[in-house]
Amino acid sequence: MTRKTQTEIDRTQDSRCAHGADCGAFGALDAPEATEPSLSRRTLIRAGAAAGALVSAAWFCGRAGAQPRQKITFAWSQASFCHSPIPVALERGFFERNGLDVELLNWGGSADQLLEALATGKADAGAGLIHRWIKPLEAGLDVKLIGSVHGGCLRLVGLKSAGVTLDPSTLKGKTIGVADLNSPAKQFYSIHLAKRGLDVDKDIEWRVYPADLLDVAAKKGEIQAIADGDPNLYLIEKRNPGTFLELGNSAKNEYAEIICCVIGAGAKFARANKPAAASVVRALTQASDYIAENPNETAKIFAKYSPKVPVEDLQRLLAELTFKHHPHGKPLRDEVQAFAADFRTAGVLKKQTDPGRFASHITLDVLA
Repeated sequence: MTRKTQTEIDRTQDSRCAHGADCGAFGALDAPEATEPSLSRRTLIRAGAAAGALVSAAWFCGRAGAQPRQKITFAWSQASFCHSPIPVALERGFFERNGLDVELLNWGGSADQLLEALATGKADAGAGLIHRWIKPLEAGLDVKLIGSVHGGCLRLVGLKSAGVTLDPSTLKGKTIGVADLNSPAKQFYSIHLAKRGLDVDKDIEWRVYPADLLDVAAKKGEIQAIADGDPNLYLIEKRNPGTFLELGNSAKNEYAEIICCVIGAGAKFARANKPAAASVVRALTQASDYIAENPNETAKIFAKYSPKVPVEDLQRLLAELTFKHHPHGKPLRDEVQAFAADFRTAGVLKKQTDPGRFASHITLDVLA
């Protein structure tokens, strides 16, 4: 496991009193100019009471603005550009404005290890792809899905010279290259192709290669299609213009408005710290909306975490994702249920797993 803590942006918010006045503007009270050698006792009492009230108001406002933020650890992969709401929430102050002091953990291990870290309290919350998380959650890891950050980011491309066309049947007897047999792209396109009449275990061979060598394998004729995510597939196409044909894109058509990357939290943390968990969801929802409106600025932020991808490429990729789609509560549960049904049909989940009960068990509405 590789850990990397990003530097906190620590701003001090202005404290303002209940009537909108700047508490810092309150100085010593100007005493009324004495025109007579003495004031009545009643006048002195009134002046003292007024002074006391103003000093108390200033003290209270200062204290109210100094409430400590809740410290949490958030696990993510800074290699995944679709996780850009996380650094945006940190650097644009969305975490802070929602009362959180967040330490980012750059997770270099597997999705299973990240989920185990959430379940055991090594991290409080984290982000990952629903396609990668759904099977370990079926196995019983005590993690709850509490929100989401965007729609699809997975693609399938075919080698034109291998005779692959937009007709899914042309993939029969072909080999699809993937970075991992449990990768989100492999899981997603197993469902996608099964729905289109292919037996994904008999009609197709799935073969593993390092992600950055998938195009090399295609040019050698070892595979005829690639299932992966961006930015890797985008960079492969950029290196090999006109070589590949897009056969599937989870950001389009039937899955365009369906979750992809989700927010999870250890069940114990989510139940014991529901306000903090809710703040995580709010902050990342706000960050996702920011990205939808500001993909160019977001690319500049994320480039600091993923320097291998040029800013102009990140700008184009971020503009194509559906960052306006980030359900929580019942809409999230309903989409998880739909995914569970698809995964059961594709044989990823057990036949005896009930999609509705499963979705209800692994989701938690922290904003309710």
